[in-house]
Amino acid sequence: MTWWEAVILGLVQGLTEFLPISSSAHLRIVGDLMGADPGAAFTAITQIGTEAAVVLYFRRDIVRIVRAWFRALPVGPWKNTVPSDDPDARMGWYVIVGSIPIVVLGLLFQDAIDTTFRNLYLTAASLAVFGVILGAADATSRRTKTLDHMTWRDAVLLGLAQSLALIPGVSRSGGTITAGLLLGFTREAAARLSFLLAIPAVLGSGFYKLFTDGTGGTGGAGAGATVIATLVAFVVGYAVIVWFLRLVSTRSYLPFVIYRLLLAVLVVVLLGAGLLSAVPSAV
Repeated sequence: MTWWEAVILGLVQGLTEFLPISSSAHLRIVGDLMGADPGAAFTAITQIGTEAAVVLYFRRDIVRIVRAWFRALPVGPWKNTVPSDDPDARMGWYVIVGSIPIVVLGLLFQDAIDTTFRNLYLTAASLAVFGVILGAADATSRRTKTLDHMTWRDAVLLGLAQSLALIPGVSRSGGTITAGLLLGFTREAAARLSFLLAIPAVLGSGFYKLFTDGTGGTGGAGAGATVIATLVAFVVGYAVIVWFLRLVSTRSYLPFVIYRLLLAVLVVVLLGAGLLSAVPSAV
């Protein structure tokens, strides 16, 4: 992979990771148009860049939640210095519980994630189907619940929704935002929940691939290209977070639904024309 290809893929990752349009699908499509699928390992590792942007943006929230969680534990030097029903302490547990499904399913279906799930016909179908579901959820949701109203049931359901993103085209943020809307959360609350739930799941996946994929964490793209793409994804991703949270506070998700449907049609057309390969090719 050349440096300019790495820059392009980093831009794609940064622009799409937090939007409900599936960053993994875009990396798969753009990579194939440039000559080769960058692979699941490259995708997971470049997501470390965008998640670093999340950690930076939400650093105060994260520190507050982690501190409250530790101080609410019944053991340790700060045991019970914060009530167990403290909203931040509960949010810490909710994030942990919501991260379990994607970890378990990611390990169970690792081989399929790297191969079968990256078939572009499946990607196109996922873009369309889950785009329609997002649109329906946005149109029918009560949108009255804030983060303070989150329950254990919400955490489990949001975690299951997030795990659907193991299939490119579903979208991790799209899945959790859709579930959040169906559970009655406001658009902004659903987006924030998506960001918080992503931190352990995406960072865990990225570092797991970094140390276990057998290519030095590059998926065959090369260390230099992977580093460039990750850095670009970090910078662009931070800007997208700021823009996206402002957007969803006043606008619906309809533009993203339309985009997903159009992209699904485009992928099928390009597959039919032979310009895309349904089965992943090597870098």
